[in-house]
Amino acid sequence: MATFSERLKELRKEARLTQDELAKIFFLNKSSISRYEKNKQIPEMETLQKIAEHFNVSIDYLLGNHDLKNYNEQTSVKPDLQPSTTNDLLTPKDKKEISEYLEEVKKNLETSEGLMFDGNPATPEAIQSIIDAMEMGMAIAKKRNKEKYTPKKYKKNNE
Repeated sequence: MATFSERLKELRKEARLTQDELAKIFFLNKSSISRYEKNKQIPEMETLQKIAEHFNVSIDYLLGNHDLKNYNEQTSVKPDLQPSTTNDLLTPKDKKEISEYLEEVKKNLETSEGLMFDGNPATPEAIQSIIDAMEMGMAIAKKRNKEKYTPKKYKKNNE
């Protein structure tokens, strides 16, 4: 499957936009778009969501987790961490568990004096980037575990 950088470049070119034009749409600089397309950086969750909404695709598609380009509009699922089918959605309990865990981790990161990048203490932006990445990873892991370990008789749409 394609990577985020490949997907972003493909979507940008399909829309006939330059990197500079795309950067202006999202209030970024051209170098950010260039880093995204060179696979040197992945944007924060908020930016990912804006990109997904702009191109009418899911974040899962952007990140290369599946090849279904358009999310299912009939389910009223917005393009965020949710995949394109409703039977794979995280429950409110799952979301709450992830949120509570991440709050605890964030508090620990903010009070930790040992978290350094290139010899400098982590900035609040760097800490938020870590939290955003963890949130995406935890949501994806939870969904995959549900798919893998939920018995067929308990799945909503048995195939």
